[in-house]
Amino acid sequence: MTAGEEIHSGACLCGAVRYRVAGPLEPVVGCHCTMCRKQTGHFLASTSVAMEDLVIEGPDSLRWYASSDFARRGFCGVCGSVLFWQSDKRSRIAIAMGGFDGPTGVTWDKHIFVADKGDYYEIEGDAPIFDRRRPKGADA
Repeated sequence: MTAGEEIHSGACLCGAVRYRVAGPLEPVVGCHCTMCRKQTGHFLASTSVAMEDLVIEGPDSLRWYASSDFARRGFCGVCGSVLFWQSDKRSRIAIAMGGFDGPTGVTWDKHIFVADKGDYYEIEGDAPIFDRRRPKGADA
């Protein structure tokens, strides 16, 4: 991390896993897939960052769960806080928005996998909604 970079920090609930991001945060994606809902108890709101912009402190407390054949989910092994989602095919990592220490300045980009969303809530706001992932070739 170099001087003058925007730095965002965050942690799990108990503080055993902390992280810092130097560089831009992508707009927020709400994932309503069944796996995200089961892991979080609602849906996952996350940003994404380049792996080289992320520094994890307390990696001994970080646990990874291979939730599919292409991705894993990172959580605190002490308090269970949901922290990360990482695809095997991307050089970026998703970070749960609730763990950031302060304001991030990011806004909603889209909601994905809404075909799997819970029946007890409605999606509000103007962010685009996709039944699954964003269709290939779709604009922002």
